Amino acid sequence: MIAATQIQRASEIKFGGGKQQESNRSVPLDLMWKQVEEDQWKLLISRLGAEAEESGGAEQDSPVSSGELRLRRVNRAEVAPIPARLEELIPAEHKARLIWEEVEQLELGGFYAHLKVVESGPGQAAIDPQILVALWLYASSEGVAKARELNRLCVESLPYIWLCGGVRVNYHTLSDFRVSYGEALDELMTQLLGKLDGAGMISWENQAQDGMRVRASAGAASFRREETLETGLAEAKKKIVELAEKEEGEQISARQKAAQARAAREKVEGYEAALAEMPAVKAVKKKADKEKARVSTTDPVSRVMKPVLSEVEVMADGGYRPAYNWQFAVETSHLIITGVEVVNSGSDKGQMLPMLAQIKERHHRLPENWLNDGGFVNLTAINQAARQGVTIYAPVPEPRNKERDRYVPLPTDPPAVAQWRERMETAEAKELYKERAASVECVNAQTRSQRGIQQVSVRGQAKVKCVALWTAITHNLLIWIKHRRQNRNKVLATGPATA
Repeated sequence: MIAATQIQRASEIKFGGGKQQESNRSVPLDLMWKQVEEDQWKLLISRLGAEAEESGGAEQDSPVSSGELRLRRVNRAEVAPIPARLEELIPAEHKARLIWEEVEQLELGGFYAHLKVVESGPGQAAIDPQILVALWLYASSEGVAKARELNRLCVESLPYIWLCGGVRVNYHTLSDFRVSYGEALDELMTQLLGKLDGAGMISWENQAQDGMRVRASAGAASFRREETLETGLAEAKKKIVELAEKEEGEQISARQKAAQARAAREKVEGYEAALAEMPAVKAVKKKADKEKARVSTTDPVSRVMKPVLSEVEVMADGGYRPAYNWQFAVETSHLIITGVEVVNSGSDKGQMLPMLAQIKERHHRLPENWLNDGGFVNLTAINQAARQGVTIYAPVPEPRNKERDRYVPLPTDPPAVAQWRERMETAEAKELYKERAASVECVNAQTRSQRGIQQVSVRGQAKVKCVALWTAITHNLLIWIKHRRQNRNKVLATGPATA
């Protein structure tokens, strides 16, 4: 039965018109039957029944469904949009802001040269290279050396989110950008050095050079001899043929077949690259050891090296490991890196002249004094450097004849070599030589501890040099930012007239 009050509410719904004075007026039932059609009345009754259940539910316990409740639960792993003004995410003097300000002042044309998408043209808009340059420079300053870690920080860390400025990046874009612009990075290095030199911050009196072994992205087990490489190449090619002839069935899907074919092709490419590198490895081996030459299938250009004494902590057992030899030239006044090179030779003996050539090409001048450790000593290089007006300061090695004084020139010594021997015995030379350890070795230590360079995650000498250039540019940029901030604070403190 429908209560009388509910029938009265039915009349209010139909005839009340929303007015309070009419809502309480009772309408006779026979008039309702005449004015309400049968189908409308049924609809009205169903609505009233639903309302009755709702009103009764306030007084009685509602039945609980036996199924699982459908709830909106916490999911903090999901990346959720958070309304925020990006400009206010980090303080005004935050390092990310300072790096962005300097990147805006740099000429980055080399990074834009490959872009083809234009306004009102086809294709998706490209990420501004300025963003990617700033991200990698800031990441390097924070010791982030891997693209996957940087990609994670771009959605978790406020400084990286601020640098992205609402532009979404991904791991592959970051990884490819880091190693695809060797020439542009070299130009950027020269451009920044020009700013530093223009500010009078580069000392052309004393500069030092040193090598640093950095672990390669290759395992010791990946090094194989020529016979093993040829056998592996034949097996990899055979695998490709078998996969091409194998029909799709229940045992292997098209996707699995494509993945196996890709893996087989990569194996073939690795073996072929290793065999192509084998002659270069044999060329530096003694005749008796040529057949023992081995090359890595994962990074054929890398070489097995033994760390020097200062690098034993990097290769903990002091043993031989696949590595690259990073060469830095550093001026001794502000510790600015003036030259960068990456070689796959474990010896520093032949690296002095190539670095001097790079310095001259990059800066159009050479320093007066060049400081090296004993591993760089090469009599021919000392003589040629002297011809270019560069005085070499490096330890004179102990002679095989223990009775001979190493500082006494030999009859066969060229004048420059004889002067070098006599010079290194003086107290002035020994005092000046101390600047080498305080400059270039300090930069090497910062590269490992502050830039996160213990082992590279990229393969190939060209890509490793890109990582070395990013490291050097970051190092120099931070020095430049510090210089600019000091000048700015000086102006604020004393005023432009006295600054």
